[in-house]
Amino acid sequence: MDLRDHFQLTGNALKNWIVAQLQDSLAVGLLWMIGLFIIGVPWAPLWALLAATLQFIPHIGPVLGLIGPALAATLRWGDWEHPLAVLVLYAIIVMIDGFLLQPYLMKRAAKVPMWASILTPLVLGILIPFWGVLLSAPLLAVVYAYRARAASQ
Repeated sequence: MDLRDHFQLTGNALKNWIVAQLQDSLAVGLLWMIGLFIIGVPWAPLWALLAATLQFIPHIGPVLGLIGPALAATLRWGDWEHPLAVLVLYAIIVMIDGFLLQPYLMKRAAKVPMWASILTPLVLGILIPFWGVLLSAPLLAVVYAYRARAASQ
């Protein structure tokens, strides 16, 4: 395998990862839109689009996507129930995304097993706190692309 083959294999693996990430962001944005409409938060499409865009930033992005809807709910109703409903919605979306969507999409697009896409960010997050979590998904895509290539030869 020459250098060109390595670049091509790595590039295809990263392309598959970015496709999975785009699909995940779209799904998270849709979940936010539905949930915010149900709660009745003003400007739900804007907050859903912002949450989908921020989904690309591991750990920090989803939290930043929560701030706008929580503030909008607080300013709109002035009570604690509606912002609490937004926080509950956030928790539900994070659990669905972390345990179902991301592992499924990584398995489908990048051929990464679900157990690896759940376990690897945890392990790398402990070993290399910020960078381990940030790089775990694209690294998994590349590792499993090389593994599939080795198995086919």
